[in-house]
Amino acid sequence: MTPVIRADGLTRRFGSFTAVDHVSFSVEAGEVVGYLGPNGSGKTTTLRMLLGLLRPSEGRAEVLGYNTDREADKIRGRVGYMSQKFALYHELTVRENLEFYGGLYGVRKNGRVEETLSNLELEQLQNERVAVLSSGWRQRLALGVAIIHQPQLLFLDEPSSGVDPVTRRNFWEVIYRLAATGITVMVTTHYMDEAEYCQRVGIMQGGRLLAMDSPEHLKATLPGQVWEVHTPSLMEAFRVLERMPGIRRVGLSSDYLRAVSEREITPETIQRELSRHGIEEVEIHTTRASLEDVFLFLAGSSI
Repeated sequence: MTPVIRADGLTRRFGSFTAVDHVSFSVEAGEVVGYLGPNGSGKTTTLRMLLGLLRPSEGRAEVLGYNTDREADKIRGRVGYMSQKFALYHELTVRENLEFYGGLYGVRKNGRVEETLSNLELEQLQNERVAVLSSGWRQRLALGVAIIHQPQLLFLDEPSSGVDPVTRRNFWEVIYRLAATGITVMVTTHYMDEAEYCQRVGIMQGGRLLAMDSPEHLKATLPGQVWEVHTPSLMEAFRVLERMPGIRRVGLSSDYLRAVSEREITPETIQRELSRHGIEEVEIHTTRASLEDVFLFLAGSSI
């Protein structure tokens, strides 16, 4: 079966700056794929090339079997796109926004607006102006605008930025209800917990795709060790470990330190280094990697 998205060496330069650097991946039908990375890592630029809004400087991509450079017009009517800044008309009601965007897409199916209102639980707000809605309800309406024409593929560009964790979790429940109907979803995010909801996650840093796999496999195959370091001398130990060769990252987590190291680092190595700086009362345990550990390890390797 042909992938819904196929990117091969996709590259975009702006003058001397390379925003996306030879990115290659594919997305199969029905998948929910996350694109994880900080602001400026190349996530949005990748999406804009896949949508045919930007021409690649190098490489190529196909979306739904169409070349994004030559056949962008055939792609846009078959995909939904929810941008970081919701493109809603604040003086119109919820229903009027859906009717307006449905008209732009040529939606003539009777009941499609009602179906979207129902699927996103917006019926009770359909006559409210967007200006009076909370950010969580605006988010749902923006998603409704993106799916009013029943796209095969949905691009969500940091859709839950600025909303609270409960609203984000509820939003992901909606995404999986949509995926269950056969829609393929690709979503960019900089939230580590949000990426855990995805079936596969691509990790972006500095325009490069460092890895793409399921969250569980990424954590299980982290090419390093994760340690819990318990000591009464937390800040002193923190300062020692952040300068210790082989330690990629150290941070405070509740009442202990969490350190990510190279594979060759052992508890005895850490103990000796701390002892050398007068820190003797220490307990060190291995612990399970988080997606944040994976990201910071890979991002550190790419610098």
